[in-house]
Parts: sequence; C-alpha cells; structure tokens
Amino acid sequence: MTAPSDPAQSVGFWDGAAAGAVRRVGVMLPLPIGGAPGGVYDYRRPADLALQPGDFVEVPLGRRSLIGVVWHEGVGDVAADRLKDVIARLDLPPLPEVSRRLVDWVANYCMSAPGAVLRMAMSVPEAFLPPRSLKAWRVAPGLDPALIAAAGGDAKPQKLSPQRRRVLAALAHQPPLQSAELARQAGVSPGVVKQMSEAGLIEAVELPQRPSFGVPDAARNGHDLSVEQRRIADQLAADVAAGAYSATLLDGVTGSGKTEVYFEAIAACLRQGRQALVLLPEIALGAQWLRRFEMRFGTLPAQWHSELTGLERRLTWRAVLQGEAQVVVGARSALFLPYRDLGLIIVDEEHESAFKQEDGVVYQARDMAVVRAHLGGIPIVLASATPSLETLTNVASGKYTALHLPDRHGGAQLPAMHLIDLRRDKPARNSWISPTLIDALHHALDQGEQALLFLNRRGYAPLTLCRKCGHRLQCPNCTAWLVEHRFHQRLQCHHCGFSVPVPNSCPQCQSTEGFAACGPGVERLAEEAAERFPDARRLILTSDTVTGPSKAAELVRQIQDREIDLIIGTQIIAKGHHFPDLTLVGVVDADLGLNGGDLRAAERTFQLLHQVAGRAGRGSKPGQVYLQTYDPDRPVMQALAHGDRAGFLAAEAEDREIAGMPPFGRLAAVIIAGSKEAEVDDLARDLARCIPHQDGVTILGPAPAPLAVLRGKHRRRFLVKCRRDIAPQAVLRRWLQGKGRKGDPAIHIDIDPYSFL
Repeated sequence: MTAPSDPAQSVGFWDGAAAGAVRRVGVMLPLPIGGAPGGVYDYRRPADLALQPGDFVEVPLGRRSLIGVVWHEGVGDVAADRLKDVIARLDLPPLPEVSRRLVDWVANYCMSAPGAVLRMAMSVPEAFLPPRSLKAWRVAPGLDPALIAAAGGDAKPQKLSPQRRRVLAALAHQPPLQSAELARQAGVSPGVVKQMSEAGLIEAVELPQRPSFGVPDAARNGHDLSVEQRRIADQLAADVAAGAYSATLLDGVTGSGKTEVYFEAIAACLRQGRQALVLLPEIALGAQWLRRFEMRFGTLPAQWHSELTGLERRLTWRAVLQGEAQVVVGARSALFLPYRDLGLIIVDEEHESAFKQEDGVVYQARDMAVVRAHLGGIPIVLASATPSLETLTNVASGKYTALHLPDRHGGAQLPAMHLIDLRRDKPARNSWISPTLIDALHHALDQGEQALLFLNRRGYAPLTLCRKCGHRLQCPNCTAWLVEHRFHQRLQCHHCGFSVPVPNSCPQCQSTEGFAACGPGVERLAEEAAERFPDARRLILTSDTVTGPSKAAELVRQIQDREIDLIIGTQIIAKGHHFPDLTLVGVVDADLGLNGGDLRAAERTFQLLHQVAGRAGRGSKPGQVYLQTYDPDRPVMQALAHGDRAGFLAAEAEDREIAGMPPFGRLAAVIIAGSKEAEVDDLARDLARCIPHQDGVTILGPAPAPLAVLRGKHRRRFLVKCRRDIAPQAVLRRWLQGKGRKGDPAIHIDIDPYSFL
C-alpha cells in the first residue's frame, strides 16, 4: 500500500500571512475520533506565533485545552470567524516528519482514527509539562574552610557535632547529593540535613532529572565472532553505512549468536551518530539481553515497556525526541516513540504473535516496523530461529534478503528430539508425566544438570467442576471457564481478568462436596514434580510469577547461578534465554496449541516447541528434548522430531496457497460487539444484507465469535477473505460506509487478524 501524501512536506515556517488572509493551521489531536478530514482540525495562528509542521501546540477544544501537533496548513471549510486561536507552542523539538507520515500510514492501513494512532506517539502526557528539577545539597559558599577541613580530619571544632562533620565530609569532594543519599552516605537522619540547611552550613541547588541510561560506547570490544558470524555482522554494518532502506532476515538456529551479530549493526549505527531501536516480544523477560548489551556497550539502553514508572517514561520519551536516547529496546509500542534520527530497527524473535496489538489501534508491530524503516529510508533486521511464513515468503519473492547462521556458537550441538506417544507410554492416574520422561528427568538431575518442564497453561487447572452436579465454573463476563490458581486460592478468567475466591459451595446446587480440577496447569505440574523429585530445587516461571523486569532478572539469576534444578514454565521461558547447564526439556502437552481452528496453529506450534527445545544443550553438555503427544504422526510432530523445518514450511505454504490464506491471500475481521445481544444480532443482519459482491472477495459470516461474550460484550464476526492483489481496506470502506463504528454496539476492524477468538 502506498503511504498517504504528506501536505507538510512542502510547507516551511509560517511566520506571516498576506494582508487580510486568515492564518489557518491544521492540528491533529491525540483523540480516537475521526470527525475532521484526516483527524486534523483547523485553528487560527496568532500573528506573533511562528509555527511549523510537527510543532507541539496547546489548543482549545470545547471547555478544555489539549496538546496536539501541527500537521499542515489549514484546509478545512470552517468559517474564519469561528476559528479558535492556538494558545501556545510548546518548547519542544517538533514531531519528526517521518513520525507524522507513519501515523498517517498506520491509520490508513489499519482503518483507525489518525488521532488514536497519534496518541500512541504522544503516550506520556507528563512529557509535555516543563522539566522538573531535583533538590540537592552542597556546602554553603563562604563557609569557613577550616570547618570543612576539620570535617574531613581528626579536629573537632566546637561548632560541629559528629553528625554535621560527617555531612560536610560527604559533600567535600563530590557533586551535590539529594537528601536521602546524603543522609545515607553520612549515616545521619534527614532531620540533620534539614537543620544544617537552616543553620546555613549547606545550601540547596537544583539538578536536572536524568534518565536511567547512559551513552553506549560503540568502540568497546564485543565477543569474538566466528568467521561466519563476522561475515554476516559486516554485511549488516554495511547496510547501516549505506543509509538506505533494506529488509534482512537474520535466520539462525537457537544458540547461533544472532544477538551478538546484530549488536555489530547497532555499533555501526552509533558510529554514524544515529539512533537504533530493538523490539523484543517480552521486554519484561529481557534481563539476559540487557546484561549482554551492557557488557558489549558499557551501559544500559533506554527501555520502553509497561513496567516503567511515570518519571522513567517521561524522561525516556523526551530523551528519544531530543536524540539523547541512542539505543531504545522495548515492546511493540516503542515503535511509535518520536525518534529524532532513527538509523536502524531490529525486530528480535520476529515470528512472535506478541507483536500483534489486539486492543485499541489493532496493528502488527513487525509489519509496521518494516513500514517505518521504508518511510525513513533505513535498514531493518528481522531475527529469528523460526521465521514466520510471511517473512520467508517475502524472502522468496525478493522483497527481503536473508542471512543464515546454521550452527550453534562455540561448537554446541542442537539437542536430540524424542517423541513420546502418550497412547502407549501412559502417565499414571492423576499424573501428567510419562514414565519415559520421569526416567530422563531423574537421570539429568542425578547428573547435577538442570531440566525444564514446559506446559503452556497457567494456573492449576483449566476447568473446575462441581463434584455433585458437574456445574462448570464460568466467567460472568466471558464465554470462558474460570482457571483455578490454587497457590492463591482463586479462580481467574485469563481473558478479562475477572477473579474470585474459590467458593465454599457450588453456585448451581449449593453442594459443599467440593470441586474437581480437570486437566493440568503449571501449578498442578509443579505439585506432581514436588512429589516425584522432592530433592530438586524447583521454580515456576510464568507471567503470574514474573511481575516485572526486576523480578525477571532475579529469577534468571537464580537459574544461572544454579540455585534452581528444575524449572516449570510456560511460553515465556522459550524466548532467548541462555542457560548453559540446562540439558533436558520435557514438553508435557505438545498438542495443546493445535486446537481451536487457528490457521497458523501448526506453524505456531512448530515455532514455540522448536524455541523451547532450543533452551537445551546450549553449553558443552548435549541436550535432550522429549515431546509428549497423543498424535506423533502429525506432520508438525514429525518435522520437529527430524529437524525438517524446510519440509514442514513447504507443506504449510502449499496448504495455505491452495486455500488462498495468508501470506498468499489477505484477511480482515469485522467484529460487532455490544452489551445487548439482540442489538448486536440486528446490526450483524443489517451488514449481512449489504455484503458487497466482488470477484476475488469472499465474506463469511456473521457467526458468533468463539468467545461469544468477552468482557461483558456479545460478539459476532465476519471474515473478509481477499485475493492477494485486492486491498481489504477498500472493500471494507465501501461496505461499512455510513454504518457507524462507535457507540453500542460498535464495529471493530482487524486487518491481518492473528486471533480468531
């Protein structure tokens, strides 16, 4: 799709106007509304205010004022005498042109209100307030030098108590200190600091707030690279030096050193004085990545994720806009930060579905990162051990280039893969681990090695039944069963977050005979592991236990320092971790991801299990992987067992091409959601009556979504299936024109859907 034209490209500073002309500017507001053309509203520029495209301005809207961005010259048809004045221009660098073009492009492609996309680029309202400063303390000017000298020596002048002498000594030979740090270093209470300020012994100074990252050193030596790693690193560095758009797949097996290779591209970008962005699917689990970056560049990068404090977000956003944050690592939303001079984008684990944003503006961050690179004329690197079929298809068509790392670094070998047929090798009653896997675990633990049990299901059990009447405990807001979390004695919905204590009696029959847990979650698996391996030091690693980056770093440290023998984890353990002493991986339910009718189910299962298998044998000891399955003859299981990625993907591509499914066709989902089921059905029938008929376009539905009720909203779905050369956006605009997409019920659009729930 061609990026929308940018009227601002031909517009310079506006600092005057012809006599009698109205000084009109178009301002986009970060609001999820599309009333004005392109989401841009006309305002009058005061005669004494110079403005240019990208300037952040304060403007009135109704009875309030908002911060918006000057987008272009005013082009609306609002009468001149009805225009309101721009209140002020903020003292900030303008939003870069390429950022504005990205906003327009994403809004057009994803069929979202431009203001909603702009809001992602202006996601920190506090960043637009004047910079705040910190109060620190220094020795008061003019203080008797003898007192200062005595404070650091053995003399004890009558004027100074021991506490005051320690405070002066702490300040004598270093920059000003904040109250808490000064009190800590001097070993005194904050009250002593206050008393000394009142006595004129120390004075307050204002210090600017500083972000928690430094300046990376591109000249610092990295790890020794193999010949093949160096060749690829040099190629990526050359792409950066060329300063032009390119898209490269860095395809390397697990443990091949992809991170160290693309670090060299980041170093090349830094040498040019430009910024680099690294997108990770799970930034909260980036502890090892951050440590490796710090070792390579001597400091931490700027981080962007939901766990940052308000102050950290404010300082980081401004540092990105001002060009002070040279390397940013973050989750998908980091793509929309206002980079002053972005020179390189890395998308690590590019195949991960976590890059798909499902709420608000619905977009695929990997794909939009490619768009951002193209708009900015810069290189992008997509790194993965299990590339997505979409990316491989782009390589095959010549849109992307590919660089391969076929071997693990340092001579380590890929793990041996074993299929366990659960129809024959059955676990004991109320057990989930087969005898073969139990024996393998005993052997690994007896050898002093680490092991991992993988089950991609949180909680204790996915379904809870009344023992007397069989009633299933269901979420009141969603068409979903409540998952028992026994460690917390609660039932939880993993779709809307509803949580309630486990009831004492059945809500249906009031029986107090208790409830039966059906199926295993990681907590139940950990319970079995405790019984079978009582001497093993165990750790549960899920999104329930990893509550932020600091917690993640601590858990990773425990594993690295051999404080843990047996890890029980979900998919977050599969992403990028390097544990040299982990030699055994047991996948408890390899079939789990193959249910539900997702068109990418087999591909996702292959990617996930290949990635989790890649945690084994990354050091000097060989690795073993056991996959428990009820259908070992299924193609995806055979491909995993024999390491036949190419054969599996070829068959998968052929099936998708025959069916006209992505990446050989295009999809869009239309979801109608509302609080009243009858009104949702009425709107669905209304849309069904006017479905457009076009060659190469098939529209299926309406049908209840698999999650027919989600967060209290009834849901009906249409699926729009288009030939590859037909843009679904054009079809949807003709079909939905005048139907309205806000209110209740509302119409939601998902271009290139990943979730079919």
